[in-house]
Amino acid sequence: MTRTSPAVPPWLAHALRSQRGPVSWSALLRGALSGGPLLLAAVLAGRPTLGVVAAIGAMFAGINDRPGGRRTSVTRIGTPALAGAAGLLTGTVAGDHAPALPLTLLLTALGLLAGGISALGPVGSSVGTQLLVGAAVGAGMPLPEPGWLRASAFLAGAGWLLLLRLALPTSHTLAGDLRSGLRFDGERAAVAGVYEAIAALLDAAGSDRATVRRAALTAALDQAQDALAGPRLRRHPSSAAERRLHAQYAAALPLAEAATALAWAQQEVPDRASEGPRRLAAAVRNGAPTGPLPAPSRHAPGLRALDDALLYAAEAFDRADGGRLHGRRRSRSAVLRTVLGARGREYGMRVALCFGVSAAVAQVLYHAHWYGQHEHWYWLPATAVFLVKPDLGPLASRVLSRAAGTVLGALLFAGLAAVLPRPDGLVAVVTVCGALIPLATRHFAAQTAVVTVLVLALVMAGGEPQASLARIGETLLACAIVLVVGHLPTPGRRGDAIRARLTEASGAAQEYLAHVLGESGDREARWALRREAYRTLAEARTAIALASAELPPLARHADGADEIATTLELLVDTITACAVHLDDTGHLDPHHLRSLTTLQNKLPHLDPRTSLRPDQPPGQRGRRPPEGAGNCATASSGAGRLTSGRRAPEGPGRGRASSTVTAPSPWPETPEGARGTARPALTSSGPVARRR
Repeated sequence: MTRTSPAVPPWLAHALRSQRGPVSWSALLRGALSGGPLLLAAVLAGRPTLGVVAAIGAMFAGINDRPGGRRTSVTRIGTPALAGAAGLLTGTVAGDHAPALPLTLLLTALGLLAGGISALGPVGSSVGTQLLVGAAVGAGMPLPEPGWLRASAFLAGAGWLLLLRLALPTSHTLAGDLRSGLRFDGERAAVAGVYEAIAALLDAAGSDRATVRRAALTAALDQAQDALAGPRLRRHPSSAAERRLHAQYAAALPLAEAATALAWAQQEVPDRASEGPRRLAAAVRNGAPTGPLPAPSRHAPGLRALDDALLYAAEAFDRADGGRLHGRRRSRSAVLRTVLGARGREYGMRVALCFGVSAAVAQVLYHAHWYGQHEHWYWLPATAVFLVKPDLGPLASRVLSRAAGTVLGALLFAGLAAVLPRPDGLVAVVTVCGALIPLATRHFAAQTAVVTVLVLALVMAGGEPQASLARIGETLLACAIVLVVGHLPTPGRRGDAIRARLTEASGAAQEYLAHVLGESGDREARWALRREAYRTLAEARTAIALASAELPPLARHADGADEIATTLELLVDTITACAVHLDDTGHLDPHHLRSLTTLQNKLPHLDPRTSLRPDQPPGQRGRRPPEGAGNCATASSGAGRLTSGRRAPEGPGRGRASSTVTAPSPWPETPEGARGTARPALTSSGPVARRR
C-alpha cells in the first residue's frame, strides 16, 4: 500500500516559496554604490549619524528598485522616500516633545492613515511602510541632528540611488541607438515581453497550459502598462522613440485579444501562428524592422483576427506614431473611495492596532530600562510594520520568515562585529549588504537577514554598542504581538477587502460586456475596458491567494472567493471571444450565447459569504450603468432594441456590414442604491447588435 505524504499547510508553503528570475547585475551595482559610499563620506566628514540616516534612505530605495522604466522608478522610489522623510520628521518632533501616551496615540493614528494608503497598490504600500518606519525611527532613535536635517539626509540617500537608477545602464540596455536604449531600456523589455507572452499563449492553445499562459499575458501587459506610465510634464509622448514604444504596445492589444479568443476555443493552432509575435518581440528588443511576418491560416474567426492584428502591428511598427498614452489613470474620487472604503478601513485597522500596540510595548520596555545602555526602541514597532502588511504576504508566513531571517542576520553580524575593524569594516558590510538587497528580495527571510546585518552595522557605525541579542528578542516579541493582535476581531466584517476587490472586478467585467454587446465602435475603448477587466481580476486573484494562505481563522473569510474569481475570468475570456466573433461575422452563434448566459447565471449562486449580491433576489440585482459604459442603456425593464447597418471601424478585423439586428437592454432598471453589479441581459432568440 502506498503512503501519501500529508499536504503542506498553505501558510507554510508560502513561507517556503521564493521568487525566481534572472539576476539584475545592474541593480546589484547600484546597491553597492548607494549606502556604503554615503556612510563613508559621512564618516570622513565627521558626521557619521547623518550617514546612518542617508544609508537607511538608500536602503529603502534599494528595496523599491524594481525592474521597469526609468520614468516609473521616479514614482516607485521617490514617492515612498518623501513619505519616509515626512514620517521621520514627524516622529522626531513628536519624540522630542510628546509624552509616551500622546506619542503612542499619534503613531496609532499614523498607522491608520498608512494602512488606508497601502490599499492603493504597490506604491501606496511602500508609502505606508516608509511613513511608519520613518516615524518609528524618528521617535525611537535619538540622534544629535534636528528633525529637518534627518529628513534631508534620508531624502539625500534615496535621491542618490534614484540618480544612479536614472543615469546608469541596466541589464536590458539594447543595441542600436544608445541614447534611446539607455533611456527606454526598461520599457522596451516590458513591451517585448508582451509579444513573447502572446506567442506563448498561442503555443499553449488547446492544452491545459492555456489558463496559466493567459494569466502570464495579463501580467506582461500590466508590467508594460506600468512601465509606459509615470510622471511627465506633457500629456503625450515627447520623443520619437517613446512614440514608437507606445505604438508597439498599442499594436499588441488586438493580438492579445485574438490569442485569448483562440485559447478560449480550446483548439490547437498551427505552429506558425506564434512566429509572428516572436518576430515582433525581437524587433522591439533590437530596435530593428519587423521584416516579413508569417501569415497564419484563416479558417476560423480567431485565426482571421490574428492575421488582421499581425498586419495592423506591422503597419504600426512601420508608422511608429503612438501619440496616445497607455497608462492606468485613476481619478481622485476613485483614490479616496479606495482609501476610505472597505479595503482601506480593514487594512488601516489592522496596521494601526499592530503598530500602536508594538509602539506602546516598546516605550514601556524603554522606560523600564529593559534595553539597558541602549537608547533606541524603534526596532519593535518597525518590525511590526514589516510583519503586518497584508499585501506583502500572509501574516503567519511573514512572521516565520522574519523570525528566521532576524536570528540568522543577528548571529551573523555578531560574528562579523567581533573580527572586523571599525569603522572601515562596518562600511564594507554596508556596501556588501546594499549590493545583496536586490537579490535578497526574492524571499522575505533572505531580505530580513540582509537588512538586519545592514541596520545593525549602521547603528554601530553611529556610535551604539553591538545589540544582536536584543534585536532577536525584540523581533520575537513583535512576532508574538502581530500574531495575537492581527487575529483579534475588528469592526466590520472580515473579508470585506476581498469582497471589494471582487466587486470591482465584477464591475469592470460587466462594463466590458456592455460595451461589446452595445453599439459603440470605439475599439481602443474596448481594448482599454478589456485591460481593466483582466487587471482588476489579477489584483483580486493576488489578494485571494494571500488571504487563503493565512492561518485558518483568517483564511476562512476567503472561502468561495476563488470560485467567484474563476467564474469572472471565464466570463471575461468569453466576452473577448464574443468580441472577436462579432468582428468577423456580425453576430453571435448559440454557443457563445449559452456560455455567456451560463456564466452570468452562475455568479449569484456562489457561496453567500463572499457573493457579490447576497441580499437581493435574482430579479433585482444590478445598478445603473457606470459612466463610460457606452450608449447601450435604457431605463426600461423590458427588452430594448439596438439596430445597426454600419460598417466596422478601421483597424484589425474583417469589418463586414451587418443587417438590422436586435439585442436586449444590457442594464435592467434597478432601484436606487441596490447593491451589486448589473448584468447585461442575453437572449438566444436572435443575433446580438453589431458595433459601428
